[in-house]
Amino acid sequence: MDAVTNVPLQGNEPIKGYAPGSPERVTLEQKIKDLAGERAELTMTIGGRQVLGGGDTFDVVEPHNHRHVLGQLRNATDADVTAAIEAARAAAPGWRELSFDDRAAIFLKAADLLAGPWRSVINASTILGQSKSVFQAEIDAACELIDFWKYNVHFGRRLLAEQPASAPGTWNRLEYRPLEGFVLVITPFNFTSIAGNLPTAPALMGNVVIWKPSPTQQLSAHYLMRLLEAAGLPPGVINMVTGDGTAVSNVALRHPDLAGIHFTGSTGTFQHLWRTVGENIASYRAYPRLVGETGGKDFVIAHPSADPAVLSTALIRGAFEYQGQKCSAASRAYVPRSVWEPMRDDFLATVASLTMGDVSSDLSTFMGAVIDDRSFGRLVDALGRARERSAVSFLTGGNTDGAEGYFVQPTVLTSSDPTDEIFTKEYFGPVLGVHVFEDGDYEAVMAQAADIAPYALTGSIIAQDRAAIAHAAEVLRFSAGNFYVNDKPTGAVVGQQPFGGARASGTNDKAGSIFNLIRWVNARTIKETFVPPVDHRYPHMG
Repeated sequence: MDAVTNVPLQGNEPIKGYAPGSPERVTLEQKIKDLAGERAELTMTIGGRQVLGGGDTFDVVEPHNHRHVLGQLRNATDADVTAAIEAARAAAPGWRELSFDDRAAIFLKAADLLAGPWRSVINASTILGQSKSVFQAEIDAACELIDFWKYNVHFGRRLLAEQPASAPGTWNRLEYRPLEGFVLVITPFNFTSIAGNLPTAPALMGNVVIWKPSPTQQLSAHYLMRLLEAAGLPPGVINMVTGDGTAVSNVALRHPDLAGIHFTGSTGTFQHLWRTVGENIASYRAYPRLVGETGGKDFVIAHPSADPAVLSTALIRGAFEYQGQKCSAASRAYVPRSVWEPMRDDFLATVASLTMGDVSSDLSTFMGAVIDDRSFGRLVDALGRARERSAVSFLTGGNTDGAEGYFVQPTVLTSSDPTDEIFTKEYFGPVLGVHVFEDGDYEAVMAQAADIAPYALTGSIIAQDRAAIAHAAEVLRFSAGNFYVNDKPTGAVVGQQPFGGARASGTNDKAGSIFNLIRWVNARTIKETFVPPVDHRYPHMG
């Protein structure tokens, strides 16, 4: 087909409300019961075939009810990862020969399937396997992933249209080739949308992929793979291997055909991946592209002009939605005393009133459980350390209960020491550190907060004074890749706030934007001369 096509794009996916008695709530409640009643065989997908793999078997459980087994998966072995790479290599020629429109149609269809018949499946599996509330599942697993797939096609089309100028008698063109080899994709537990976007963004641009999801997200990852197959994804384009990732490190990271890594997860893991690539740099066919979004210690700074109600809402939603298990979660706040004292009691009472429990049986619940026993243990240890430091006070919360689920109360700590670890260490849980300062110290506090943590992912300024907002934006310019004014530092929307941070927070390649897609192509310049010269001499030669 010879045509320059227009991409169908009607804006962001509307968020469903799931009010009691609504059709979407009834459908979702039934799907939760259906999936909870099954024990899924969470297979790998290699060359379009579902395979068990050869490693150890372990259970995937509900974090809020860890006795309930949702399914079983196996650790990938070296042989499994090798087979996945071979399947990707076999699929590569046919996939890159398809036109952009043909590849794009698959992901546009996947988006419409997710918006319709697959919505309850992906949301229910996210609620059960990742302990997300219904609202958190809806904005993530449904809306954001639909937006990723549609906007990636939109931005990919824009990228292809970026072409050079041509001098008289010539025609210059840019061809956007996929990378040579395979892209290794490693995705986290906390966002189903990230798990769906990271493998499909490189695939849209013609690459083949080895995808290793987090084991604790494997239930929704399993159904995402089935959804992509239903949308027409050819066998071998995206190969999913399961488990702890040991075999991926052994085989894929050192493979000569490793063309890139698309990663979201911990800073330590990304540094390990980068280090391993560096140690093997001479053995690769090309320099691998490394794209990573990692940790955060995200701030909210209030100016003395801040509206206390705005600040309270930003802190509660920013710190405690999805149990604080967002890389963008508000985990440290700096509040002037004149703002803190009037809001303190109501704010703490609201935090203490947040409902926490089994998100799959009561869809009105605000918070679920943290993801697994390791996360639970880290938070128990962090709260224990905090109790031992005299400069730290518990204002509300601090209790934990791992008997049935991995529950950690929403916790607010305060410290007079702004260098305490509650302001520097990422906990990845429902723990907020607050530093209350005298109004006259605002400038010094903001300057200290700008650089005390190694991260630079998200941050907020809460103020009504416009000059203060402008000044804070300048002082904090390099402290956050996503900066919010009078809002919580979470909830970036695809197409509206491209997401990513720098420093120890990653490479800031802005998932869901044209900037991310650029990393998955290898441009070729083509110059054609219509009437070539036939005499080597220039005029200056006389």
